[in-house]
Amino acid sequence: MATAYANPQVLVETAWVADHLKDPNLRVIEVSVDTAAFEQGHIPGAVALNWFRDLEEHPVRDIASKAKIEQLLGQAGVGTNTKVILYGDNNNWFATYAYWLLKHYGHSDAQIMNGGRKKWIDEGRALTKEATKIAPVRYSAKDPDPSVRAARDLVVETAFRRNRALVDVRSPREFSGELLAPENLPQEGAQRGGHVPGAANIPWGENCRPDGTFKSADELKSLYAGKGVTPDKEVVAYCRIGERSSLTWFALKELLGYPRVRNYDGSWTEYGSLVGVPVEKP
Repeated sequence: MATAYANPQVLVETAWVADHLKDPNLRVIEVSVDTAAFEQGHIPGAVALNWFRDLEEHPVRDIASKAKIEQLLGQAGVGTNTKVILYGDNNNWFATYAYWLLKHYGHSDAQIMNGGRKKWIDEGRALTKEATKIAPVRYSAKDPDPSVRAARDLVVETAFRRNRALVDVRSPREFSGELLAPENLPQEGAQRGGHVPGAANIPWGENCRPDGTFKSADELKSLYAGKGVTPDKEVVAYCRIGERSSLTWFALKELLGYPRVRNYDGSWTEYGSLVGVPVEKP
């Protein structure tokens, strides 16, 4: 008998979304790597968040502040009790990043649309270019939950002490140090190539099937346990800037129910530029 996800309610299928687009307490939000995709056609009634402009602080590098999240969600018509459905391209990279941020700030009712933008389009479902009219509301976020986020010092400690399971979700060529970024992105962002000592390389794409949906609980358990990433350990996932690793965080924390999982949003662009920390290459 197949094992069910630990928290099946965190995923919704495209058919469910299509049937509930007019629900008054639901807000669909697209967060795509390609920030122009939304204007080319999006789910009717959806709004968009720009991962670079909206979900990060500028000029200081950091995740969006509590005040910024309150402003963004309020403008999107999201109240404290609104059901938020997130989707995007690239197997929901930045949709899970936005989900992780929502959990960081205590929003209880958030889901990922399984398969994301690709599955919606592949199924021939409706798209629109019409802007969604939103009545702004007041949103109050909770204080940040530090248990879901890994900071620099914790990762450096882990590199020296090997006291946590580290999952490097980048491609094998990034993990080896041959590349500093994905092949289709600029080769910049870190001073050194390689990986954090002791990290297991489990690329983000291995979480999903070809149609963009998540693999079964049994498949995911086998994938991670086979690399020594088990639920008895505290786990830290990282990539280059924290978006691909948020997908892995989602798979481990939400789908498999691992109790202690953190996403290191500083990721390799931070760690790979630090002075005096260990870097490993095959």
